[in-house]
Amino acid sequence: MRVSKERAAENRERILKAASRLIRERGISGAAVDALTEAAGMTHGSLYSQFGSKERLVEEALEYGIADSAVRMDGAATLGDYVRDYLTLSHRDTPGGGCPLAALACEMPHQSRPVRRRFTNGLRAMINRITGMGPGRTTRQRYDEALVICASLVGALVLARAVNDPKLSNDLLRATKSRLKI
Repeated sequence: MRVSKERAAENRERILKAASRLIRERGISGAAVDALTEAAGMTHGSLYSQFGSKERLVEEALEYGIADSAVRMDGAATLGDYVRDYLTLSHRDTPGGGCPLAALACEMPHQSRPVRRRFTNGLRAMINRITGMGPGRTTRQRYDEALVICASLVGALVLARAVNDPKLSNDLLRATKSRLKI
């Protein structure tokens, strides 16, 4: 039975949404094809007919997650708002709905060039957004500051998720937020 174009687009969206969440929660290597198809309520055949391979699905799910994260951060009118909204307890505690850069950074050195390219594009978009929010100094100074801010935000979130000490985790977010107040 043939699936309509609308239904195929809905299926694709459902797969991307589920895969994006799952790879942020479990990591790329921890999100097996069985888990991805189950999370999306699809069959292996549906997944492979839409994407051809897990690799391609990961590329597109990563891009989907980056776009979703950017939309969530669109409400930040100032750099201070951006920092405040990024370094929250809820962001730390819900990696499946959070920033894919923080969720997947440590896996990137082991990924394919296309996956790393999508990750790099997402990081560049974050850097550009923060550069545009920077104080009115030279473009180079705003860019360099944006690099430091991005590294601080992502690094603080990665470490806050990694430790098993709740106080230290909270302190990482609090201190980074305080230090980055612009």
